[in-house]
Amino acid sequence: MEQIISYFETIPSSHRSLILVGGITFFWILEGIMPLFGTPYKKWKHSVPNFFLTMTTIIVNFPLAFLLLKTSDWAVENQFGIINWLPAMPLWLYVLLGVMLLDLIGAYAAHWVEHKVKPLWMVHLVHHSDHHVDTTTANRHHPLESLIRYTFTLAGVLIVGAPIGIIMLYQSLSVVFSQFNHANIRLPRKVDNALSWFVVSPDMHKVHHHYQLPYTDSNYGNIFAIWDRLFGTYMTMDVTDIVYGVDTFPDEKENSSITGLLKQPFHKYRRPTTEQREVISK
Repeated sequence: MEQIISYFETIPSSHRSLILVGGITFFWILEGIMPLFGTPYKKWKHSVPNFFLTMTTIIVNFPLAFLLLKTSDWAVENQFGIINWLPAMPLWLYVLLGVMLLDLIGAYAAHWVEHKVKPLWMVHLVHHSDHHVDTTTANRHHPLESLIRYTFTLAGVLIVGAPIGIIMLYQSLSVVFSQFNHANIRLPRKVDNALSWFVVSPDMHKVHHHYQLPYTDSNYGNIFAIWDRLFGTYMTMDVTDIVYGVDTFPDEKENSSITGLLKQPFHKYRRPTTEQREVISK
């Protein structure tokens, strides 16, 4: 564990890029081998706006990375934050708690707030308006959302008091798990169900991308599945019934346009509808 943390403390930017590109490539290939939905679509054309928004996410986050480092250094130096206030513990547990708490604040809480605050939802719906969810959807975020997510991550670093090694490990895991649970892949149902007790599995997250409430407002997690189960936001539905997109923004052409997506947060808020079916929650 010491070697892992030591590596992530000084992880080169090239290695972080390799994690991003390598993950997309791996799951892209896997989607061709074991697709969840075999409906043909122009995959490369579909990926263009998603890759564009992935690049804007990188551009927004890169110059702000020093704030994460400065905040982390201050927290560690001053022994500030949750994991610095806890009794001494084994390194593996210290790292696990750090990653889990960063996931809670930087991913789950941020995601939940984006769904509950109307102006933030209008920004976040860019991610939801994808009509063909696959691994490239993982980083389909409006530049404004990149700033919102960054703010939550920065707050998480301060509240948790995480050292930079844990932060970089968390961010690397977050990228890969997001690519994994958005990927258009079909795992054996028993395997997916078993995984969903511990981490966010593909079938679990796909429910979140159903086009109508209440499913859209469920399964907010990114890495750990415990948060949805703990806070009562976990839901299931048969994946064959899932329809991707957002009911209030149904124009697939506009939702596939870079210009249209950049303008999307500035539309007037549209009240979503609730699907009338038996809702299964756990």
